[in-house]
Amino acid sequence: MSRIHTERHRTQSIGWLRAAVLGANDGIVSTASLIIGVAAANATQSAVLVAGVAGLVAGAMSMAAGEYVSVSSQSDTEQADIARERVELATDGARETEELAGIYVRRGLDAELAQQVARQLMAKDALGAHTRDELGISEVASARPLQAAIASALAFIVGAGLPLFSAWVSPEQYLVQVVGATSLLFLVVLGGLAAYTGGAGIIRGIMRVSFWGALAMAITAGVGKLFGVAV
Repeated sequence: MSRIHTERHRTQSIGWLRAAVLGANDGIVSTASLIIGVAAANATQSAVLVAGVAGLVAGAMSMAAGEYVSVSSQSDTEQADIARERVELATDGARETEELAGIYVRRGLDAELAQQVARQLMAKDALGAHTRDELGISEVASARPLQAAIASALAFIVGAGLPLFSAWVSPEQYLVQVVGATSLLFLVVLGGLAAYTGGAGIIRGIMRVSFWGALAMAITAGVGKLFGVAV
């Protein structure tokens, strides 16, 4: 009796995971840095909150637009390559069979077996075989602009909302310290979750995210102190 293959690969979630991690990380770092910079410039707590909300809205829209444009460009390139491959298959199928067989030879098959595999795959789905094995485009890793834009914007809103909430509940005189400490904690959690979901080392993921977040907040606080104005 054959067993059902239930193995689940992490690359199936690479599209939305990348956008979500990027959005949440940017939401925490940019909003916390903005709040700390404004607060370090001796602004009132209400001014800090207004700046934080404005940063949240602008950042979410920017992330959504940026992801959509970027991934759409990738998708356009993929579709152009697929269209070109479709034309080549229609005009010179024999050469395309040889090309596919050559790919399998370079991967370790002997020439005769490579020819058999290429012919059988092309008989079933020629375009699919060339899209996957020649162009390196698969359904799992193909560009999805709308998915990336939505995931990135929502993640940014969640990420930005965390330091903004900290600024709201914090006593005004300790606002910089509270937002800085809680934002670092949020980044530690985000780095650990992202690494775990992606199957990477958790400690490395935490250190990578936390270092750059702490650096951004420290530099922005320095700018606020230096100029003594809302930045």
